[in-house]
Amino acid sequence: MSDIFREVDEDIRHEKYRRLWDRFGVYVIILAVLVVVGTAGYRGWLYWEGQQAQKAGDTFMAAVRAADAGNSAEAQTLFESLAQSTGGYPVLARMRAATDLARQGNEAEALARFDAIAADSSADPLLRGLAAIRAGYIALDSADYATVAGRLQPLAANDNPWRFAAREILAFSAWKQGDLTAAQSWVDQIAGDAAAPRDIAGRVGLLNDLIRAATGKAPAAAGVSN
Repeated sequence: MSDIFREVDEDIRHEKYRRLWDRFGVYVIILAVLVVVGTAGYRGWLYWEGQQAQKAGDTFMAAVRAADAGNSAEAQTLFESLAQSTGGYPVLARMRAATDLARQGNEAEALARFDAIAADSSADPLLRGLAAIRAGYIALDSADYATVAGRLQPLAANDNPWRFAAREILAFSAWKQGDLTAAQSWVDQIAGDAAAPRDIAGRVGLLNDLIRAATGKAPAAAGVSN
């Protein structure tokens, strides 16, 4: 008797599964196809992106070689061709193109391009900061201290990764304009920080000696700011 009940239960289950399949089977098939197609498409996209990144890298290196060889027009064309490429190459290309313009003496255009990168919210924040620093170095030669300070004071904050470079530029800008108090203040902020890069600390150390000489003070001992 139990075998009869078991067979009846199995028939009922089979009938339920058949009805479920009749009702939803087409959706299951569609879902399976979408999974297969989606996986294949994703892998295809990864391959395409890798190829594009490799192509962009080759173009970038070709542009750098052209710039180093003095072929500025060719370099600029190659850099500009990377504007729509993938990864970080568009911003890197813009940075290097601006650098090449500065090397040619076209500082106004270079400054404008660095400023544009620094203001680009879609770019990596670290690269935006670097662009602002590069613009600051250019502005140091032509702008007054107030202008340079307006550019770089936000980057001189204690939590900013570019603070030492920003403070160095501000110190030299203040010194250039004759504001020894401001110059000394920026020098002290670098000299008093053990994390300051050695090259920057060395340059502001020399500036510190100049400031002390100008104010009638003896040169500071090594590692001492005032």
